[in-house]
Amino acid sequence: MPMPAPDFSWHFTPGNTFTEESGTSGTLSVVAGGELWLHTGRVIACDPFVSLGAGEAEPFTAQVEPGRYRVDAAVATLVREGEPEADTPHLRVAAARLVIKEAPTVSWELALQPGQDLAELDDEEFFGYGVDAGTGCFYDAGSDGSFPDCAGDEGPLWDAFDTVPPSPGPHTVTDPATGHNLIAFTSGWGDGAYPTWIGRDEAGAITCFVTDFFVVPIEALVP
Repeated sequence: MPMPAPDFSWHFTPGNTFTEESGTSGTLSVVAGGELWLHTGRVIACDPFVSLGAGEAEPFTAQVEPGRYRVDAAVATLVREGEPEADTPHLRVAAARLVIKEAPTVSWELALQPGQDLAELDDEEFFGYGVDAGTGCFYDAGSDGSFPDCAGDEGPLWDAFDTVPPSPGPHTVTDPATGHNLIAFTSGWGDGAYPTWIGRDEAGAITCFVTDFFVVPIEALVP
């Protein structure tokens, strides 16, 4: 069986707090990221600096109705006990959410790409996307060719993150020729592999896609 999913409503409840074993404490807030245009309804989550425009990222098998959907991020403000207050807050994106339906989520499942099978996973394993540039995003599969390859060191995606003071996002990048867009954000503590989960309501309809960046310790989510 794959790793169990947290109830991500906890991450997206402003004011919730957690403390790490190191003594660092975090307070969560929700940062709006604008609307993502899913013009085909096929969702991709990936590290855009690695996969965008390269034809490497595949959409999830679960599709939604085409439309425009809100993206937001659960951002943790971190403070280490005994250290003086920093000039700028220490911010980390704990999770990113693509909201499909404004309804309570009652169940969670791993978002799968074609060919992935939950039966192949051992306990605590998951399918997810690899991050090598400290960044994740959501976009529509039909938009992959609308953006230049981001493997270089310039372009609109780089510009979106080049803010003063630095911001973890979410940041929206739009192709002016097509209107296709993506919404990107920093990936928690940086590089690694991160799962995306699908939330469903009581009727089984998709409520959201959430990528977990493992900033919130599992102990904080256990009653």
